[in-house]
Amino acid sequence: MEVDVVNMKGKKVGTAELPPAIFEAPIKVDLMHQAYVRQMANKRLGTHATKGRSEVAGGGKKPWRQKGTGRARQGSTNAAQWVGGGGIFTPKPRSYEKAMPKKMRRAALRSALSVKASESEIILVDELKLEEIKTKTMAEALRAIAGDEMVLLLIPSNDPEYLDVKRASANLTNVKLLMANYLNIRDLLGSKQVVVPLAALDVITGYLG
Repeated sequence: MEVDVVNMKGKKVGTAELPPAIFEAPIKVDLMHQAYVRQMANKRLGTHATKGRSEVAGGGKKPWRQKGTGRARQGSTNAAQWVGGGGIFTPKPRSYEKAMPKKMRRAALRSALSVKASESEIILVDELKLEEIKTKTMAEALRAIAGDEMVLLLIPSNDPEYLDVKRASANLTNVKLLMANYLNIRDLLGSKQVVVPLAALDVITGYLG
C-alpha cells in the first residue's frame, strides 16, 4: 500500500510503501478485542480490600441473652447486619493479570494497523522538526497534518533529538505521544489519526514485520 509522505506543514513531499505484512494483514476483531481486554485488565491494581467479620474490632460479647427478650438472637456485633460489622464476601487484594502470547499480541497490533491503513488513518511524516519549541507551533503543525482529530504521535526513540517534540506536545489534550516500540492496542484504537515519522515506521517494521 502506497501512501503520501508529508512534512510538518502538511505538504506532500513524496510517497512511501507501507509493508503489506503489517498494514494489509488479516483483520481479526476477536483477537484485537482479546488484546484490548488484556491490556485494560493488566492496568488494574487489584488493591481493593474491605474487612470481614473476623477482622473488624469489637464484638467479643454476646449483645443479649439468647432467649426471653423477644428480639432475634444475636451472637456478635461483628455480624454483617450490624452497623460497623464485617462485610460478606468482601473484595480482597488480587491480581487481574491476563496472559496472552507475544505472537497473538503482535498479530492483534497488525490487525489494528491494517484497520487504520484501510481507513486512511495512517499519516507518514518525513521528519519531526519544529521551527520553535512551543506548544502553539506543535498544535499548528499537527492541525496541518491531521486536522483537529485525536492523534497518536509515534516517535522512533527516546533520544534527545525528540525531546523538543515531547515538550511541545505535552499539554495538547488531543495528542498522545508514544515511542514506536511501545505501540499498544488501546492507544491505537483510541486515536483517530496515527502520525508516523519514517524513522518510527522502520522501528515498527523491525518488530512487527
